[in-house]
Amino acid sequence: MFGIFGKKNNENADGGIRVIAPCSGKIVDITEVPDAVFSGKMMGDGVAIWQEGSEVCAPVDGELTLIAETKHAFGITAPNGVQLLVHVGLETVELGGEGFEVLAKVGQKVKAGDPILNVNMDLMSSKGIEMIVPVVVLGDDYQELSKENLGSTAERRSTVIASIK
Repeated sequence: MFGIFGKKNNENADGGIRVIAPCSGKIVDITEVPDAVFSGKMMGDGVAIWQEGSEVCAPVDGELTLIAETKHAFGITAPNGVQLLVHVGLETVELGGEGFEVLAKVGQKVKAGDPILNVNMDLMSSKGIEMIVPVVVLGDDYQELSKENLGSTAERRSTVIASIK
């Protein structure tokens, strides 16, 4: 519920939301994603991670508001109304859900770090899928997005990759 200093677990001291790495791997700016929809910020701004490991977790506390029918993406709405989309891999929609195991349900309240998906990384590799995970802040219901730790290696569930005010 509330931490020792009266703030929620994923809030900064200034009330902004901390976005943690949903998976381990190298953190890059969204403009470096090799897909024009993401790199052109057509869906929104954010960061991405070149995925290592099979588990993909919630990047913020909130409500799971979307799991794509093809299981390759999910959306979370934070308590302040900010919406994030986590998209796992490029061209993964074409797999029709193959290689993805959903671990949570739409409408479920989640905490940052809660597991949402498991990915069969061997299958993705065998199909030549680029395993980059864009974390996109949808819309413009925020004042500021600060990208953090770009170029470094994220640890799933602990590395802060962005702050949103």
